[in-house]
Amino acid sequence: MANSLTVSGLAAGYGAARVLHDVSVTVGDGETVALLGTNGNGKSTLIKCIMGLVRPTAGEIRADIDGRSLDLVGRKPEQVVEAGIVLVPEGRRLFPALTVEENLMLGAFRRAARAEIASNLALCFEAFPVLRERRTQRAGSMSGGEQQMLALARALMGSPRILLIDEPSVGLAPILVSRVMSKIKELKDQRGLTVLMAEQNFHQATRICDRGYVIVNGRIAFEGKDAEALRNNELIKAYYLSG
Repeated sequence: MANSLTVSGLAAGYGAARVLHDVSVTVGDGETVALLGTNGNGKSTLIKCIMGLVRPTAGEIRADIDGRSLDLVGRKPEQVVEAGIVLVPEGRRLFPALTVEENLMLGAFRRAARAEIASNLALCFEAFPVLRERRTQRAGSMSGGEQQMLALARALMGSPRILLIDEPSVGLAPILVSRVMSKIKELKDQRGLTVLMAEQNFHQATRICDRGYVIVNGRIAFEGKDAEALRNNELIKAYYLSG
């Protein structure tokens, strides 16, 4: 069944600080959509609104998942996860004192994923062989690239229908960024996932996305109908690449 996400006219902020202004974004079934912008422009706030971590002051967030249409505004984060929307957070947010395998098991919080723990664990170890090798190692002792792989694998343990990925390139060396992005595309294609990825690494994001948006000062400044449109648009060069 189709899995999609629609954000319409969203406004949000923190106290008196308004961060998002009339933001509208759609992610179609099976798409990878990039939300591009430099730090402080509202990418993470939008992701947090979808996940129920920040409550919007205006607008709608709707998800169509497995034949059900859901209003996400006002839902708690655990309810959003239960619906089939899973987040790979910025900075990975692992449990450093727990082992690789323990972190993975915590990703299977969603009830629908519990019956699939064995198959999802096998998928994660196939996709990331280093995690199998280090399944008893504490997550906090791993390298940044390995931790990002673990964060992605933990999200897959939740059997997501819609995957949100917030700044997967942060803190990684360029060669590792390229590998992580390639793995995101591979897993998306393999699992038929619908993906919204917030990212400031323009070149790597456009390498794997179907299309995307550029957010500037909390507003959608440009919508690219495909990756090529994002790469070639003059507005993007002025607002994003120049600075």
